[in-house]
Amino acid sequence: MTEAGPHSPLDETAPRTRVELVMDALRERIAGRSLMPGARVPSIRVMTETLGVSKSTVVEAYERLVAEGAIVARRGSGFFVSGHAPPLALADLGPSLDREVDPLWLTRQSLEAGQTMLKPGCGWLPASWLPEEGMRRALRAVARDPHAPLAEYATPPGLPALRQQLAWRLAQHGVDAPAEQIILTDGGTHALDLVCRFLLEPGDTVLIDDPCYFNFQALLRAHRARIVSVPYTPSGPDLASFERVLIEHRPRLYVTNSAIHNPTGATLAPAVAHRLLKLAGEHDLLIVEDDIFADFEDEAAPRLAAFDGLARVVSIGSFSKTLSAAVRCGFIAARADWIEPLIDLKLATSFGNSQLAASVVHRLLLDGTYRRHLEALRAKLADAMGETIRRLTQAGLEVWTRPKAGIFVWASLPASLDAAQVARHALADNVVLAPGNVFSASHSATAFLRFNVSQCNRPKGYEVLQRAMDRAQRAPAREAALEQP
Repeated sequence: MTEAGPHSPLDETAPRTRVELVMDALRERIAGRSLMPGARVPSIRVMTETLGVSKSTVVEAYERLVAEGAIVARRGSGFFVSGHAPPLALADLGPSLDREVDPLWLTRQSLEAGQTMLKPGCGWLPASWLPEEGMRRALRAVARDPHAPLAEYATPPGLPALRQQLAWRLAQHGVDAPAEQIILTDGGTHALDLVCRFLLEPGDTVLIDDPCYFNFQALLRAHRARIVSVPYTPSGPDLASFERVLIEHRPRLYVTNSAIHNPTGATLAPAVAHRLLKLAGEHDLLIVEDDIFADFEDEAAPRLAAFDGLARVVSIGSFSKTLSAAVRCGFIAARADWIEPLIDLKLATSFGNSQLAASVVHRLLLDGTYRRHLEALRAKLADAMGETIRRLTQAGLEVWTRPKAGIFVWASLPASLDAAQVARHALADNVVLAPGNVFSASHSATAFLRFNVSQCNRPKGYEVLQRAMDRAQRAPAREAALEQP
């Protein structure tokens, strides 16, 4: 027997508690002005009968709303809408269609998307693909451990036991990095930010791939770096263009993914890696290798950090993509003489990293949960990759390269359609796509979209994609007709 009856307005399939659903129902009425400031809120008895939930559920929901300031309690009179309601936010009623399609467009749309929206353009796995029960067990185990540091700051470099584990894991990819050359961070972005703070001055030139992970651009702009880009091919950066950029612009730093490239899914070829490192040495170029997708691989692809031995390459990683975005845990592996100044920067800017997150990740690595999760996940992703490519090809898109592993497919639209227009049409239909120019510093990926295969398993996504393409195809014809005298 459940609290909500067969005709209850509450959606029992939604991943929220009944208390939260009651709160949402009342918030919507307040936001929509059907309950104005000062108006009496439906009584607990009325709300119980209307929503088909228990009295205790409504009481707890109302108490939480009082704590938020959305409603007020008056002894003997009931509950009332607060006198100063928050301003009506139209942006909360639907997707932000008018936001400029810039490097942060996709981040904002994906994170702000409602729970009913599909997100084939986002950069993470669905929660159902992650080891949530294993995470809960690890959290409980850490909480029960009398020696677990639940109330203390982490040591400056981070939990020693986890750094030792990371040293072993890096060795599996050919990267020789002892624990003393590894620093824990609060995720991959924190790691990249620290490295940029350490290596860059405002005005320095930084080289990126075209296309590349969009947040590289956003973060580098925050550091006031000058950005130049080089075309990326299915085997790595175009070496002729790479050498020309080194000669003409003398960049200080090159930021890239090499094992599984974002957004293309390509893998760096060994010959390209060797030539790239030779050019880097000749032109005094430092390299940051963002390797956060490493654990999606069945077989390790070439790593610049492995060939280079961390002489001029810094390797960064994270568990956000494979384990949990909520448990922020990343790392930096760098040459020995850079470790102390990097730790000083870490202390100056964040004072440390999450000791609790590091302890949870370490436990998941030790008890085999993470290994078993990855084995199942890789198989699942391989199936999803094949099915996504098949469906996209049927829809008329051309896949740029077939990735060997990972979550991304880079594909071009037919008939030279504008991916930004297609993405805006899809967003109006509650589907978040990833237009190519979000990833391109030169804006040369107008016809491309990035697809996350783990988020492409719903027929509706392909139906909306097709409708969005049809609308974008008809738009020029309508504009031409309007211009006719």
